[in-house]
Amino acid sequence: MKNTIGRRTAATWLAAGAALPLLPAHAQAPAPVGVLLLHGKNPGGPASPGYTGLMSAFGREGWPALLPDMPWSRNRYLAGHWDQAMAEVDTHVQALRTKGAQKIVIAGHSMGCPAAMGYAARGGDVQALVLLAPGHAPRHYQGMRNTSVKDSVAQAKRLVADGKGDVQERFRDINQGRDINVVTSAKNYLSFFDPDSEAEMGVSAPRVPATLPVLLAVGDKDPLFTTIRAYAYDRLPANPRSRYLEVGGGHLETPNEALQPVVQWIKEATAA
Repeated sequence: MKNTIGRRTAATWLAAGAALPLLPAHAQAPAPVGVLLLHGKNPGGPASPGYTGLMSAFGREGWPALLPDMPWSRNRYLAGHWDQAMAEVDTHVQALRTKGAQKIVIAGHSMGCPAAMGYAARGGDVQALVLLAPGHAPRHYQGMRNTSVKDSVAQAKRLVADGKGDVQERFRDINQGRDINVVTSAKNYLSFFDPDSEAEMGVSAPRVPATLPVLLAVGDKDPLFTTIRAYAYDRLPANPRSRYLEVGGGHLETPNEALQPVVQWIKEATAA
């Protein structure tokens, strides 16, 4: 069963005292939660002001939370292979475990969303996913009028075929309509941009365990607002605690616009 919280009802969801009708009256208190927040890609990073509200909210709940500098940040763009990024996610998850977290929630924004989904699809140690304004869509780039990423993928595949997959080269990315230079190896580039790679949400979504609840929130001014449900959410295995949430605002505003519903959903989705 897939559930939707429409844009109009999202604003009154908390005020109405709405809750997931899935927990019996005798349910135990939620186990201590740890949250790993994965930021968006260049020019994004852990210092982006859009994450301050979420991190503060997690702190008020007493949840250990981490917002690390990931390989797609402004400072590290793009560092290493997708496999390395997944290994880093796992390292941060284990750090939350050492802080006492009994249930792990990975919350991603933009490119942090396919990273969260990819980690879950690999059977990673996570009990709930929050996807905020999902971005980075290799299959979508293939059909864009701007062919810079499509051309770079073809270039990278030629280099790999010629035995030059480990040589540093210059490729292209597109972020919110803006072209970005990427200097990395062809193999590393394809691990993030090949439309058949794990970095593609359409590939990872069906592989997310059916036992894992997912909240996907998107703003009504986001470039992917009209397509992200079919692109990612509807491809997830059905879970009665999963939710699709529409909020106001654009791509960068979604973490703040969805803040209160996210906190409530985490409490309910991770309840014992």
